[in-house]
Amino acid sequence: MAQNTTVRGKVVDQNAQPLPGVSVAVKGTQTGTLTDVGGNYTLSAAPNATLVFSYIGFDTQEISVSSRSELNVTLTEGVRSLNEVVVVGYGTQKKSVVTGAIAHVGGRDLENQQVTRFDQALQGRASGVVVVAGSGAPNAAPIIRVRGITSINNSNPLYVIDGIISQNGGLENLNPNDIESIEVLKDASAAIYGSRSSNGVVLVTTKKGKSGAPQLSYNGYFGTQKATKQFDVVNATQYATLRNQAVTNDGGTAPFANPAQFGEGTNWQDIVLGESAAIQNHNLSIQGGTELNKYYLSFGYLNQQGIVFSDISNFKKYNFTANTSFQPKKWLNIGQTFGYTYTRNQSNFSTNNEFGGPLSSSLNLDPITPILAAQEDLNSSPYTDKPVVRDAQGRPYAISKYVGQEMSNPLAYLETQRGNYGWSHNLLGNVFVEIQPIRGLKIKSQINGKQAFWGSQSYTPLYYLTTQNNNTTNRSAFRGSNRNLTWNWENTMSYNRQVGLHDFTGLIGTSAQGQNEVGLNATFNNIPVDDYRKLSFNYALPNENRIGGAYDNQPYHLTSLFGRLNYSYDEKYLFTGIIRRDGSSKFGSNYVYGTFPSAQVGWVASRENFFPKNSFVDFLKLRASYGEVGNELSLDFFQYTSVVGGGRNAVFGPGGLVIGNAPLGPENPNLRWEATKTADIGIDAVLFKNVNLTIDVYRKLTSGMLQSFRLPGYAGFDGDFFDNIGDLENKGIEVELGYNGKSGDFKYNLSGNIAYNKNEVTFLGSRPFIDGGSFQASSYPLFRTQTGQPVASFYGFQELGTFKSQAEIDAYTRNGTKIQPNAKPGDFKWADNNGNGVIDEGDRTFLGNQLPKWTYGVNLRANYKDFDFLLFGQGAWGNKLFQGYRRLDIATANYSTAALDAWTPQNSGSNYPRLSDLDPNNNFKNPSNFYLQSGAYFRIKTLQVGYTLPASVLNKIDVKRARIFVSSNNLVTITKYDGFDPEIAGSVDRGIYPQARTFMVGLDFTL
Repeated sequence: MAQNTTVRGKVVDQNAQPLPGVSVAVKGTQTGTLTDVGGNYTLSAAPNATLVFSYIGFDTQEISVSSRSELNVTLTEGVRSLNEVVVVGYGTQKKSVVTGAIAHVGGRDLENQQVTRFDQALQGRASGVVVVAGSGAPNAAPIIRVRGITSINNSNPLYVIDGIISQNGGLENLNPNDIESIEVLKDASAAIYGSRSSNGVVLVTTKKGKSGAPQLSYNGYFGTQKATKQFDVVNATQYATLRNQAVTNDGGTAPFANPAQFGEGTNWQDIVLGESAAIQNHNLSIQGGTELNKYYLSFGYLNQQGIVFSDISNFKKYNFTANTSFQPKKWLNIGQTFGYTYTRNQSNFSTNNEFGGPLSSSLNLDPITPILAAQEDLNSSPYTDKPVVRDAQGRPYAISKYVGQEMSNPLAYLETQRGNYGWSHNLLGNVFVEIQPIRGLKIKSQINGKQAFWGSQSYTPLYYLTTQNNNTTNRSAFRGSNRNLTWNWENTMSYNRQVGLHDFTGLIGTSAQGQNEVGLNATFNNIPVDDYRKLSFNYALPNENRIGGAYDNQPYHLTSLFGRLNYSYDEKYLFTGIIRRDGSSKFGSNYVYGTFPSAQVGWVASRENFFPKNSFVDFLKLRASYGEVGNELSLDFFQYTSVVGGGRNAVFGPGGLVIGNAPLGPENPNLRWEATKTADIGIDAVLFKNVNLTIDVYRKLTSGMLQSFRLPGYAGFDGDFFDNIGDLENKGIEVELGYNGKSGDFKYNLSGNIAYNKNEVTFLGSRPFIDGGSFQASSYPLFRTQTGQPVASFYGFQELGTFKSQAEIDAYTRNGTKIQPNAKPGDFKWADNNGNGVIDEGDRTFLGNQLPKWTYGVNLRANYKDFDFLLFGQGAWGNKLFQGYRRLDIATANYSTAALDAWTPQNSGSNYPRLSDLDPNNNFKNPSNFYLQSGAYFRIKTLQVGYTLPASVLNKIDVKRARIFVSSNNLVTITKYDGFDPEIAGSVDRGIYPQARTFMVGLDFTL
């Protein structure tokens, strides 16, 4: 047997910069050592040994020693490489031996992406992970779904940031510039988080310090934002013409004798969306250290103005991060992560609401009304006797004579909202101690915490906007303050042992979590100031004008035991087993604890001796997983027990009314988490040396979904009874494909992913269906959840076009009787789906799916010498959107330009129904397919061109790297949807705050 020799060398990146912390291992016999500050390594190896070099974000290299004593290595950055190291929850694994379905978004994916929230980085980059913008308002939280909707209740994933568990958001406080990687556990691998993992788990790892000289980096940009489109509404002349049409169709007299006199009128969308808004983002970081001490510090600043009235729609964020570690002994490592964020947010109107606000008003307010009140109106009410809102020169804003209720002059509304804002202070951090008493054994204790303080302040002046939207008697001020503490303490012990080609890694651990929240608020009435800038809570007001409130949320506790075993034979035969046992204060007494097991297996077929060595398949791994995970996020406190409520007052004898209390509902000691059994079969492959392919096929079965039931009155309860009844299924397929290419100085990477998901409710217990959602004043709900259908599918009437003549109405019969005897030409012909010869609620049917069946993303990166190019796009199709812009209860509301094609005797071929204020055929009041449009779209999210100064210039100015770039977000959207934005959380467009097209210029450099 040959004697070992000492092998030395240096590991550098493509820019010849040393890579400290690279794992260097002798394949099959020895675990790795780490390179030092300069990227140097030294180890003992046999002359015929193979060394394995691996580093997060870089392609792993295997190099034969071949009797050499010095071996220098250059690692190249990889994109979704199978040899990347990925986070799997309480540990890491090489992707080549991972047995679960884990989506990975690494530092390379995040690089050069101008996202303001971390969750935006997942959109289109992780197959099976659907990210839909909540709105285009600054810092608006998106909706994230992992492999579909898993519950009729709560389908939000669990977030874990450096071990800190977050169930209730707060992720807007994380600085995307501080993120090292994001992993999404999509299948049974999520069982390591037990009762909270059935909706998927998002793991975020932040940047840590690295050994080496201090390295100062800056990344920042300035940009401008603007709405990409407006919704087509009619001008003043067209409005008057259509109003005449609607009134005369109802038998009335046309209200406008000469529509042409009004000309174009006022374009209220120009007022609301016409201005550009600024955005700037700056990040400064410093990292470095020695073998004993490592640190990473960063500072971030974001200032984003909204594209809708930036005075009352803007967001500011300040970040500070400090991550350090200290290793006084080889067997002892101590460290901490800490982040502080301050935010100030002004967004004082609903971002998707047809009942008021500047966007809804811009769509519904008539274009005849001018911006400022006409001279002839100034001497009449309300301008003479009401606190109408005025501009800076004292001129009153016009109040519409035609459209009222919540619809008001947007500029007047703006003035009533000034000075209102929300704020937050968030502290996020942990402290850990890790010891390695013997080789392969690691014992770690980590305490994580999140302390949040948040609140809001508002001032309500005297104002008069409309007869139903005014405040004429009481200037008031509100201030609220809240705080929340979430903590979790985790202790783990892991042991890795290699015996020949056998590799074992075992993990056991405990976890305890708690949460508590309290709040205070106060309202001061009759404030003696007429300007929000003069507001103070120090005025000596009578006690009856000071109204206070407070609350204490129920404390929450969770305690857990968990374990995982990873086994690998020659990195060829793979097994992972997970079990977790959770005890929660939300569970019923018979189910205080729940157990969540999973098993995963893998076979790297390409490592078999019989596998063709010179084929186009360079790597092939087959894997499968099955397990049970839970969802306790749907449970509220005390739903398992009988709670007492007031209001049960009664008269007993001559004493009069007696205040009474009674149980709201019966207890259910069997109440527990919602359970999801998930199965996955996957393939990971490398083809033709440069093509990465991943395919997953999955099936998820959720059972025991939480439902509330109203008991009969004779049961003696006035509240709801909660039980675990209801099942649903998600199944689908996901494909990821990537290709690395090179031609001389031109290098490129093309990657993409596509995912299909089918959602179906399979059981609802005794309930035939569950209705939900509302549409203005309609008495019918928008959505129905029913067995055999996707969750919350659109449900309503099916219009079959318009009746073109009275003959068509007469011919539409059932058993010789007219189905719509009161219809007139131009009315909708409604489908008689239940066949009873009458159009009634029983004719409603399923009209479409609000959930996209397909989601996809494409990413192109290219470099030519010192120039770089990035194109990223994403999209969805297979879903419907419900467009409900126009206020149906305001007959005089403005119309879309589609109404210009409304049925008339002269336009009898139209399928747009005749205009009518009375709407006797419910052409507009009925929720129907008339309002549904395809939600399919493709959007170029990022287009960027950058230039990096050459080394010859950098050396002269003593800078390691300097790059300038120009970039655009949301540059192009391809869609047939004619509203503001096809990307709508909830799929009902009531006047969504649209996403902006942004142009930016920026700089990043490293000293």
